[in-house]
Amino acid sequence: MSSIATETNLDIQKIRADFPILSQKVNGKPLVYFDNAATTQKPKQVINAITQYYEGYNANIHRGLHSLAEKATTAFEATRTTFQQFINAAESEEVIFTKGTTDSINLVATAYGRKFIQPGDEILVSGMEHHSNIVPWQMLCEEKGAILKVIPVHKDGAISIDEVKELITEKTKMVSVVFASNSLGTVNPVKEIAQLAHQAGAVMMIDGAQAASHCKVDVQDLDCDFFATSGHKMYGPTGSGILYGKRAILEKMNPYQGGGEMIKDVSFKKTTYNDIPYKFEAGTPNIADIVALKAAVEYINALGKENIVRHENEITAHAHKRLAEVPGINFYGTTENKVSVVSFTLDNVHPYDAGMMLDAKGIAVRTGHHCTQPLMDHFGIEGTIRASFSVYNTKEEIDFLAESLKDIVSKFS
Repeated sequence: MSSIATETNLDIQKIRADFPILSQKVNGKPLVYFDNAATTQKPKQVINAITQYYEGYNANIHRGLHSLAEKATTAFEATRTTFQQFINAAESEEVIFTKGTTDSINLVATAYGRKFIQPGDEILVSGMEHHSNIVPWQMLCEEKGAILKVIPVHKDGAISIDEVKELITEKTKMVSVVFASNSLGTVNPVKEIAQLAHQAGAVMMIDGAQAASHCKVDVQDLDCDFFATSGHKMYGPTGSGILYGKRAILEKMNPYQGGGEMIKDVSFKKTTYNDIPYKFEAGTPNIADIVALKAAVEYINALGKENIVRHENEITAHAHKRLAEVPGINFYGTTENKVSVVSFTLDNVHPYDAGMMLDAKGIAVRTGHHCTQPLMDHFGIEGTIRASFSVYNTKEEIDFLAESLKDIVSKFS
């Protein structure tokens, strides 16, 4: 937890009031939601934006000339501009709307990979990747006769830039690395990796699913060629996300899917494709949730990402301190540069048992391999208990988690 700061100016109780779901009880206990790495809860500003769309201007976009269609199109494209500013893309046309990070990575693996990856080429990922940043590349390698190489993960959950240097060769054509690990919280040196990739003539993709609401994201400064993230992990709706790509690369790529919107002209002899970003947005999109995604970005901006990160760093540091008191606890992902994720196991207690017993107390955590089975295999474990925190979590909730874990451990001793 780098740069642990003093208490923020955020009014956490006021923020909690923005999230209706947090006021409920689970199993008769107040909900303690520590599964934010899987999905964050949604503030009423986002929920209201969805309702306002369906109640006020539900219409299909881009092709209609009537008033509702024009209003829906304006709102939809406003999200594109807002996201462009949020990640500092050079232009809004470099922001493509997708269903989320998984969809975005598959788009790149298909639309870029099938065209440019050749037999014998190498694709480099890290050992801490989510399955969404492994399987699409495996599928591409099988199809094209390419080779998947893996950056090893050290005991503290970090990777070494020196090992990245050794693994990138003249055969490397694509490097795709997670910005922040969903299982460990580790923040990777993606800017430095992008530099190494480009020196070798390779293309760099960043899986930013866990980073968008926790880390500074400036795609021009990072100099990545692609950046993907999901709305639902940054207080936005499920089924919404973006793919950023540099214009020069996007224009060379084939479309991902065929259909309406992605065309300029269609005949039975030949179809000409639309300009970016529409070339990659076939069919009627998830309009309501994309519109509401703008409200999620605005919510983060209103709180200030620096304030959010400072608060999350404080409670993550507090979590490490308090959970260290639990007998038989083993932490995974202990590097200092990390986001608000704490993964651990308990001696003699299966993660699933611990998860169910915590749920009985109203505490929601994630248990299992977290869609990172190769990483769990690397550590020689079936899975972990993962507590992941957001801006609305408190130290008091963490104290309750620590005491609850002590109680669970006592039952198995």
